[in-house]
Amino acid sequence: MFQFIRNWLNRRIIQRSTTTSTQWTTAFSSLPLLQGLAAHEKNRLQELAILFLHHKVFEGAHGLDVTSEMKLIITLQACLPVLKLGLGGYEGWSTIIVYPTGFAPKRIIRDEYGVEHHVQSNLSGEAWQRGPVVLAWDETECAGVIDGHNLVIHEFAHKLDMQNGDANGYPPLHKGMNSTAWAEALTAGFEDLQHKCSRGISIGIDCYGASSPAEYFSVLSEVFFERPNIIQDHYPAVYEQLCLYYQQDPLTR
Repeated sequence: MFQFIRNWLNRRIIQRSTTTSTQWTTAFSSLPLLQGLAAHEKNRLQELAILFLHHKVFEGAHGLDVTSEMKLIITLQACLPVLKLGLGGYEGWSTIIVYPTGFAPKRIIRDEYGVEHHVQSNLSGEAWQRGPVVLAWDETECAGVIDGHNLVIHEFAHKLDMQNGDANGYPPLHKGMNSTAWAEALTAGFEDLQHKCSRGISIGIDCYGASSPAEYFSVLSEVFFERPNIIQDHYPAVYEQLCLYYQQDPLTR
């Protein structure tokens, strides 16, 4: 009964969307990443985007005016990973903060000896557990150009990873997935990427992914949707697990 009511409410939200067909066409056209989707996939992505926009709040930082066009570009990319999963993985938080350019938050980090260190890092995006997703617009507006790098997908993959606690490269797996197969495939891939990066061997995967299992999952998610052939060529077992997790096979597009 509850699911019936939720579906009914979602249909009403979708039917009452004020986004025009011209705005949708412009947004899709600006994201080459989405051009390989079938018509029914584009329709589903649009519906998810409407629901996402209904439930999430966009805030501009440093005086940035986050326009409707900007929201659509971000939202369509954010919803691509959950095209077959639905928006459940993005529940429990509500805000997307958009900076004009990169940002450098100041933080206090306590080391293993209890000593506090003041740290300031230059970032283009971050995701907080049960908190906002933060994006730099200059790194976001051209994210869907199919170069293997996608800031939006990266940060929203962290959100999926955080569903069962801190991001650790081990998101909640779906029924029927084998946790051992996931762990073995991604651990082997992570260690191989670390090995290659330490020796300056480039395979088209950002070496930032070798910094931790959490970053490996998010970086691989970027490549999975933009240049899936790279993962298939170098880490076919990882590609299989990502297909099972996202319930998509980008190589068929």
